[in-house]
Amino acid sequence: MRLNKFLLGFLCVSSFVIISCSSDDDDDDLTGGDDGSNVVVDEDFVTNTKDTTFINSVLITYSDNAVEIKNPYADKGIVVTKTGSDVTVTSTITDTEVNYVLSGLTKDGSLKIYSDYKFGVGLNGVSIINGDGAAINIQSGKKVSLVLVGGTSNRLVDNATYAASGDEDMKGTLFSEGQLNFDGNGSLLVYGYNKHAIASDDYIRIKGGNITVKTAVKDGIHANDYVRIDGGTVDITALGDAIECEEGYVAVNGGSIKVKSVGDGIKTSYKGTDTSIVPYITINGGTLDITTTGDGSKAIKSKGDITIADGDMTLVTTGSAYYDTDDADISSSAGIKAGGNFLMKKGTVSINSSGAGGKAISVDGTLTVDNGTISVITTGDQFKYGNDDTAAKAIKSDGDLTINNGTITIKTSKTEAEGLESKTTLTINNGKIEIEAYDDCINATNHIQINGGSIYCYSETNDGIDSNGTLTVTGGTIVTAGAGAPEEGFDCDNNTFKITGGTLVGVGGSTSTPTSSVSTQRTVIYGGSGTANQFVHIAAADGTGVLTFKVPRTYNQMTLLFSSANLAANTVYTIYTGGSVAGGTDFHGLYTGATYTKGTSSGTFTPTSMVTTVGNVSTGPGGGGGRP
Repeated sequence: MRLNKFLLGFLCVSSFVIISCSSDDDDDDLTGGDDGSNVVVDEDFVTNTKDTTFINSVLITYSDNAVEIKNPYADKGIVVTKTGSDVTVTSTITDTEVNYVLSGLTKDGSLKIYSDYKFGVGLNGVSIINGDGAAINIQSGKKVSLVLVGGTSNRLVDNATYAASGDEDMKGTLFSEGQLNFDGNGSLLVYGYNKHAIASDDYIRIKGGNITVKTAVKDGIHANDYVRIDGGTVDITALGDAIECEEGYVAVNGGSIKVKSVGDGIKTSYKGTDTSIVPYITINGGTLDITTTGDGSKAIKSKGDITIADGDMTLVTTGSAYYDTDDADISSSAGIKAGGNFLMKKGTVSINSSGAGGKAISVDGTLTVDNGTISVITTGDQFKYGNDDTAAKAIKSDGDLTINNGTITIKTSKTEAEGLESKTTLTINNGKIEIEAYDDCINATNHIQINGGSIYCYSETNDGIDSNGTLTVTGGTIVTAGAGAPEEGFDCDNNTFKITGGTLVGVGGSTSTPTSSVSTQRTVIYGGSGTANQFVHIAAADGTGVLTFKVPRTYNQMTLLFSSANLAANTVYTIYTGGSVAGGTDFHGLYTGATYTKGTSSGTFTPTSMVTTVGNVSTGPGGGGGRP
C-alpha cells in the first residue's frame, strides 16, 4: 500500500485536464469525446504520411469523421467494418501475414483487430483519438509487428473512461492480447488517460522507432511475459511505473530510455508462487536516464536478480521513504533495488538519491561488482515512523558484498548515512574505491576482507572502516580517516585484526590493534595531536622514507596506524611532524615519490615486534581493538 499515491496522481491528472480549459499554453488544446470527457492533446500535430509499400496490405485512412478502407482480402477471410471512425478488423486467414497500414487523422475513432494469424500494423502518419476506449485494441493472441514508418509522426490518445465491450480486456491506449513488436524509424506519441499507455498480455519488444509516452495514469509500458528493448528511443512520463513486467523479465540491450515517473522506473513485479517464473532485470547496453519522484519509488527494481553487463545509466530518486502498512515495514526509495542478487560486470551507473531514508543500491541477496563505474550521492535525512527508522545509505547488501574491480565513488550526508555496507561479509579484491560518508564508510556485520585495490575512506562522524566481526588485510593501498575519539580509522571491536600485506594508513581518535599472533606484516601506531594538512613522515636513519602522509582534519587526540612491507625489523625509524612536500603522487594525503623537507622530530621506534606503539596512543585491547 503506497498511501494513495496513485489516487493522488490520478486526481492531479483530472485537475490538470479541468484547469487546462483556461490554459495559456498555445501548444495544447482540449479535444473531447462524445461523452464530454476531455483529454489534452496538441492540435498542431502533423502526421507526415509517407508514400510507402507494405506487402499484403490493407489500407485504412482516417479523415475527420470518415474512414477510407482498401481491403484486397475481402473475399479471402478478412472483414473490415466501420461505425463512424471506429474500425473493426476480423481475420480468419491462417497462411498470410497481412499488414494493416494506418494513416490520416481522427478525433473520435479507433482500430480493433481480431485475427487467427500473426499480422503487422504499419503506422504511416496516423493520429487516432478515441473518446471512449483504446485507440488501438488488438483482441488477438498472435504476434503483432508494429512498424513506425520512417519520416512519419504518429499519435494515439485514449480517454479517462472506457465503454465496456463485453468481457474484453482493454488495459491501455495501445493494447494487445498477444506479442507486440515495435520497429521502424518513425515516431509514436502516446497519451494514456485511462490506465497504461502501451500494454500487452504477452511480451513487448522494441527494436526501433522513437516512442514517447506523454502521460500515463498508470504504467507507460506494461507487459505480462517480458519487456525487451534492443534499440530505438523510449521517452516515458508516467504517474505509475514507467516500464513494468508482471510475470517475467526486462532486458535492455540497446537504445535510449528516458523516464520521469511517480512510481518505479523499470520494474519486474511477480507476486505469485510459480517457481517456473523467474523475474529479473538485465541491462546489456544502451543509455538510461531515469528520474522517480514518488515515496518509496525505485529507478530500477526487481523481485529477483539485477545484472548490469554494460550501458550508461543516470538514476535520480527524490521520494521519501514511507511506512508500508501491508508489509508492516518501512519502504525506501532507491536507485537500484534487487530482491535477489545484484551483479555489475561493466558500464557506468550514476545515482543521486535525495529523499529521506533513500538508498542508492539496496540488495536483499549478494552484491558483486566485477568492473565498471559506480558514482553515488545520497543527501536524504533519516526517516522515522514511530519507533522504526531508516537512514539514507549508499550501497547496501543483506548478503555478501564483493568488489573484484571497477571504480566506486560515494558521498553520503545526514544521520547514519553509511557508504558500503554488508550484513554478512564484505570483500574487496581490487578496484578504486573513494568514500566520503557521514557515518561509517565501510561496514560489515561478520567480516571485512581487503585483498587489493586503492581505497579511501573519510567519515564525518564515525569510523572509516568498521567490522562488527573480524578484519583481514592482505594487500592494497588503504587510506582511512575516522572522526575524533572514540571513532577510528580501522575498527573491529575486540575481534581479530589480521594484516599480512598492503599499505595501510588509518587515522582517527582511536584504532583497533592488529592481532600480533596472526599478522605477518609490521605495524606502528603513533599517538599525538594532529592538525589539518599537517604532514607526518616516517624515515629510517639513512633517510629512506616509508611514509609521507597529510593529516586530513584536526584531532585533539590523533591515533595513526601505519602498516607496510617497507617497515623492517631492527631498524630505527624517526617520526617527523610538520615540514613540507614537493612533487610525487598524492592519493588522498598518502604521498609516494615525493621530496619531504623535515619538520619536528616527534619520536623514534624500532619495530622489534609485529605491533609497535609510539607516543600517546588510544587503542583497543590487544588482539582486537575497541573503543576505550
